[in-house]
Amino acid sequence: MRFPRLLVSTVVVGATLLAACGDDRTDSLDASTTVAAATTTPTTAAPVADTAAPGTPNPDKPTVVLPATLPTTLVVTDLSMGTGPEAKAGDILIMNYVGVRSEDGTEFDNSYDKGKTFKLTLGASQVIAGWDQGLVGIKKGGRRQLDIPADLAYGDNPPADPIKPGDALSFVVDAVDVISAPDPADKPTVTVTGAANVDAVAIDDLVVGTGPELALGDTAVVYLTAYRADTGEELLSSWDTGQLEELPFADGATLPGIFEGLKGMKVGGRRQITIPFLDAFGADGSKDLGTGLPPSTDLVLVIELFGTYVGN
Repeated sequence: MRFPRLLVSTVVVGATLLAACGDDRTDSLDASTTVAAATTTPTTAAPVADTAAPGTPNPDKPTVVLPATLPTTLVVTDLSMGTGPEAKAGDILIMNYVGVRSEDGTEFDNSYDKGKTFKLTLGASQVIAGWDQGLVGIKKGGRRQLDIPADLAYGDNPPADPIKPGDALSFVVDAVDVISAPDPADKPTVTVTGAANVDAVAIDDLVVGTGPELALGDTAVVYLTAYRADTGEELLSSWDTGQLEELPFADGATLPGIFEGLKGMKVGGRRQITIPFLDAFGADGSKDLGTGLPPSTDLVLVIELFGTYVGN
């Protein structure tokens, strides 16, 4: 089974432009909607079937050394230190992990043998409390052991065998990447000059990134600011919420103009994308996009690319 995550309700914090494509596209948000931290503590959990394919185990998979005594409080042990900024609430973490019962070492899940990482937003109650608390401060490349008491794991309501009611759990986790949200106070000044509609997507790199180039199938982690192209009026901005947005870079997964406009962008870059209305919200516009995008009006986005990951 896959690492069982707590069920949380999603709270819409802004249109992330993950609208349906084609002539019937809408500005409604789907399950990919960016969420804010939950305002209540969820108490239920659910496993997701995700059986690893048979094969040779990943040689990088670590061994979990069991604690001498079962933890009654959260115990955080740094096995190796990473580099870069320390993870804080609101950051997106890309992780590998092994999880076992602290009592006897029975493994219930790991990402290494599956060959894919696990993504979470720290402090957003997307995982058990022992992770949300225990991963604060980890750096990219760091390895950490978390020995988690039952009350910060699944308590008396485990999701599935072999986890038992009242089990303490031990994890070794590797931080593959820490994608930090910048301070909203650092919002750049960008002036969009009102202009007539265009016939094709136009790209202007305001800052050329020096990191990895966004690859097809990746998810882009961004701040974005949306403007009316005809007047230059700002409609909404991730900088104002401090909430990282996630845009899947795949044909059909976002507005056609976003997919086209992200091509070739590198991490660390800032790009202004002018999108013809037919490749955005169409002739109907979008009354729900901030203060509203009128019918048959082009859209301008300024996107800051902070990181990418192969989605989970």
